[in-house]
Amino acid sequence: MYKDIDEDNLVELAKVDVDAFGEIYLRYYDRMYNYVYYRTSNHNDAEDIVERVFERAFKHIGRYENKGYPFSAWLYRIARNLVANWHRDNSRRTILSLDDITRWQVDPRDPPDIATELLEHRELLLEAIQRLPADRQELLILKFVEHESNANIGQIMGRSEGAIKSLYHRTLRALRDEVDELLKPEKPLSWWPLGRGRKR
Repeated sequence: MYKDIDEDNLVELAKVDVDAFGEIYLRYYDRMYNYVYYRTSNHNDAEDIVERVFERAFKHIGRYENKGYPFSAWLYRIARNLVANWHRDNSRRTILSLDDITRWQVDPRDPPDIATELLEHRELLLEAIQRLPADRQELLILKFVEHESNANIGQIMGRSEGAIKSLYHRTLRALRDEVDELLKPEKPLSWWPLGRGRKR
C-alpha cells in the first residue's frame, strides 16, 4: 500500500498514519543500523539504539519540516545524538574492526584496481583510521558505507557543505600520509584520491 509512495508524501502520511510510519521503519532500518553499528561496533547496542531512533522519530515526526534535505538526514541526526549519548554514558570510543573496513566500498567511478589495492593495505588503513577523532571516523562512515553526499553529511553533522568537504580532504591527506609512513620503504599508495597519484 505504501511501497510506491515517494518519501515526502510518505512522511506527511506518517504524521497521522501509524502504518505509514511502519513503512518508514522498513525503508530506513538497515541504513540506521549500519550507521549505528559502525559507530558502536556492538550489535546488541546498535539494535537498542536504532529502536530508540525510531521511537524518538515517531514521537516527534509531527514537528518534522522538510528543509530541502532527505528525510534520512533527520533520522541520522537523531541517531547521531543517541550514539553520542551512548559514548558519553559508557566512556567509549568508536573502534572499527578489520571486518568493517573490508566492507567499505570505494567510489564505483574509480578504476577497479583501487579497491584491490585498498584491501591489500586494509590493516594499515584500519590502524590509521582508529587513531582519528570520532567526527572524522563518522565522516568516513557516512562517505564510504552510507554513500551520503557532502550536503547531507553536513546536515547530519551540523556543519556546512564546505566545511564537510574541507574536513574530508584533510582527513584523506592525514590518512594517506600516515599509511605512506607505515608502508615505508614500500611504494606509496597509488589509489589515494588526493596528493600523489591521480587527481579528481
